[in-house]
Amino acid sequence: MSDDGVKKPSDFGSADAPPVEEKPYKIIFEANKCFGAGKCAEVADNWEMDLASGLAKPKSYFFGEDELEENIRAAEVCPAKKDRGVIHVIDRRTDTEIAPDPHGDGTLSVDW
Repeated sequence: MSDDGVKKPSDFGSADAPPVEEKPYKIIFEANKCFGAGKCAEVADNWEMDLASGLAKPKSYFFGEDELEENIRAAEVCPAKKDRGVIHVIDRRTDTEIAPDPHGDGTLSVDW
């Protein structure tokens, strides 16, 4: 956590992460705010709808360059949180949010 109390992307889910060199990107997913629109699953192979819960979920939270574009698209089309989205694509090398990045400065835009 930074000195100003803002959580950094590296504060979430990295204990069992693959090496950054292998999978330089990760997803932080605010599942508690997902309402099952399914837009992410329409545009990205990494996202699927869980029929039991009616909510989306990623197949993998860590990925490489080859899956970056589709996961950015999933984050950008997510209509939750009044179109600010609940899928956050993080560059683990720079610890910044690539998408949706509503603040425009790479800071993590989760509402926890």
